Amino acid sequence: MSKKYFGTDGIRGKVGSDRINPEFVMRLGYAAGRVLAQKGTKGGRPAVLIGKDPRISGYMLESALEAGLAAAGVDTLLTGPMPTPAIAYLTRALRLQAGIVISASHNPYYDNGIKFFSSGGEKLGDDVEFAIEAELEKPMQLVDSEKLGKAKRIEDARARYVEFCKSTFPNDLDLRGLKIVLDCANGATYKVAPLVFHELGAEVVAIGDTPNGLNINLDVGSTHPEALQKAVVAQQADLGIAFDGDGDRVLMVDAKGQLLDGDQLLYIIALGLYATGKLKGGVAGTLMTNLALEHALKKHQIPFGRANVGDRYVLELLKEKNWKLGGENSGHILTLDQHTSGDAIISALQVLNVLQEKGKTLAQMGDALKLYPQVLINVTTKGKLDLQLPAIQQAVKTAESALADTGRVLLRASGTEPKIRVMVEGQDAKLVQQLAEDIAAVVDAQSKQ
Repeated sequence: MSKKYFGTDGIRGKVGSDRINPEFVMRLGYAAGRVLAQKGTKGGRPAVLIGKDPRISGYMLESALEAGLAAAGVDTLLTGPMPTPAIAYLTRALRLQAGIVISASHNPYYDNGIKFFSSGGEKLGDDVEFAIEAELEKPMQLVDSEKLGKAKRIEDARARYVEFCKSTFPNDLDLRGLKIVLDCANGATYKVAPLVFHELGAEVVAIGDTPNGLNINLDVGSTHPEALQKAVVAQQADLGIAFDGDGDRVLMVDAKGQLLDGDQLLYIIALGLYATGKLKGGVAGTLMTNLALEHALKKHQIPFGRANVGDRYVLELLKEKNWKLGGENSGHILTLDQHTSGDAIISALQVLNVLQEKGKTLAQMGDALKLYPQVLINVTTKGKLDLQLPAIQQAVKTAESALADTGRVLLRASGTEPKIRVMVEGQDAKLVQQLAEDIAAVVDAQSKQ
């Protein structure tokens, strides 16, 4: 059974589309409120936390959600602009029934989305999402006036989250003597991130910290790290940290302006935990995780597993294996010893923890993992294409034979477009490029038949 509205990361779309407009969002709030009300609470009617990033449509959608929840008899607590992981934490800390984030993460300002968290600060289970979708199909029935929900602002939400982030960094360490450039992507971290790193002792230079509702992720943040790379060199900083629009992805830049992606950061954290005996189990990645990470972990006899692309699937694999550390090369890192969801600020602090404990620079630690060349070619197809066709399978086998154990091949269909993504990686850059082109040509030819 497939969902009609919910995707792997909540509900997203272009503002004004059938799913991201005030009317639909109000009905969504009402439907979610009905499901929560049916679950019941011991201390009275349910309450929900609502946060958002600074994109301009957030004001409109926040009001619509609030209205829908109130119509179902659910109280709302409002934080204003806050990182997505902050809402996950506050929902759990305040013992609320759910948390809702209005954000389209790393997407442009004209997109938006709705993401839900359970009372435990985790993404909603399928059963709850199906229940909400079922309620969406029913007409709205306003509760009696005396049962309408109320709304209020949480004035200390930012301070609570700042202290939580700081609590994940060892008490006997600090960041004094480090000059750090923070790129807040003109997004949800623009106020909290500078406070966290400053209060831990770092000299902070912030960029991408002046959101106007329209400039979120615009030429800044983890999707455009060039701005941070230039700023780190210009400021003669020790390192730089780039967040995405809603604060759940992180990339870092060393003093030379060299970029470290999520795979490299994940490796640094894993090495630090392994060295101190704190690594519980193995490390989870995705189908797109660079093979160099898998090989490097193997040298330390650290187990590694791959999930489908998406932090939700990484989390599922971690729970299945009872591991605590995983992530994606995009910079979405899960450190379940610290938080229930991916948190860019906390992930960056885990990297800095390792640097401080080892007395090394980010450049030195980054050199520990040299990523293999990876080529990705998107082949547009005429509708759905069977990847098990003999010609395609033969092309894959030929490439895998050429790579032996020094590389790998991955073909997968796009979930949103008529495209086949052909990925080849290995230690020989020229060979990888040629093999990717060869497979792509076969896929294209089969699609035209």
